[in-house]
Amino acid sequence: MIEAAMIWNEPNNKSHWDPELDPDWSIYARTVIETGKAIAAVNPEVKRVLGGISPIDPHFIRRLDGQGALDQVDVIAVHGFPLDWNLWPIHEWPQRIAEIEAVAPNHEIWATEVGVGSFGAEEVQVFGVDRTAELLLDRVPRVYWYSLFDLPRAWEATTRHREAEGSSYYRHFYMGLIREDGTPKLALDHFARHAPRMGIMQWFHFEDHRLELAVDWLKRLGVRRLRTGLSWWDSYRPGWEDWFDRQMAALEDFDVTVTFCFTPDHEGIAPHHTSPPRDPMVFADFCARMIERYAPARREKKVA
Repeated sequence: MIEAAMIWNEPNNKSHWDPELDPDWSIYARTVIETGKAIAAVNPEVKRVLGGISPIDPHFIRRLDGQGALDQVDVIAVHGFPLDWNLWPIHEWPQRIAEIEAVAPNHEIWATEVGVGSFGAEEVQVFGVDRTAELLLDRVPRVYWYSLFDLPRAWEATTRHREAEGSSYYRHFYMGLIREDGTPKLALDHFARHAPRMGIMQWFHFEDHRLELAVDWLKRLGVRRLRTGLSWWDSYRPGWEDWFDRQMAALEDFDVTVTFCFTPDHEGIAPHHTSPPRDPMVFADFCARMIERYAPARREKKVA
C-alpha cells in the first residue's frame, strides 16, 4: 500500500531542480503547496513528504516555511551520503537530524535515502550499513537504504554533468547491495540484520527488467518499507499506464513511499527534467491522479 507521497526528489540539489530557473525556490514552494492540498483532498491518510533534501540544509527549510510550504506537508525528508558525497563524517548523522528538527519542530523527520557505496571497497559499505543503522534506526521513524541494486553501467546516472563530475559520478553505479550481475555484496547480509526496521529505496526505470527480481529479494530480506518513484516525465510515454499499473501491483505487499518528480520537456520552464513546472497545478493534478489510482481513500460503508 502507499503510506506516503514525496513531493519531488532533492529539490535543493541542482541535479534535480534547476536553481537558475527558481533562485528563491518560490516555484518549488508553490508546487509543494498545491500538490500537498491536492493529495490531501484525494486521501488525507497518505502522509505528504517534502522531497528528500540533499544537502541537509536548515536554511532551505526555513525559506520554504516562510513561503507557507511546510503547512502542506507532514514529513521533512533528508538524504545523506557522508562516505561518498557529503562533506561531513558519518557520526554526525544525529546532529544533522537535530538541525532540521530545530527548524521544523512540528514535523516528523525521515531519512529517505541513506547509503554508502562499494566504489572503493566492499568492506567500507559493510561498515556503512551497520554504522548507519546504529545511528539512525532509534533516531527517526523511517530509514531507507539506497539502494538494493547497483545501477547498470549501460545506463546513465541522473546528474547534470555526468562524467565531468569524475569519481563522484561513477560512485552512483556502486550504491547497491547487489551487483549488476545479480550476485550479493558483502553488505547484503549485514543489511538483512537490520530489516525490517530499515527500508529500501530503489528507483525503477520505465519498464525496468529488475522489478520482479527486486520484489523477490525484498521479501527474502524481510523488507517491509520501500521507497520508489512514479515519474511525471514517464507519464507521457506510450504504454505508461500499463507500466505504472504493473509496478504498483508488484509492490502492493510493501508499505510504499512513492516519489513524484521529473518534469516533462513540454511542461517545464525549460525543456529538461530538472526544470520547475510552468504551472505547478499541472504537476499537482498528476500527483492527485496517481493517488486516486493507487491509494484511493477508503469509503466507509453506510449502515442502514
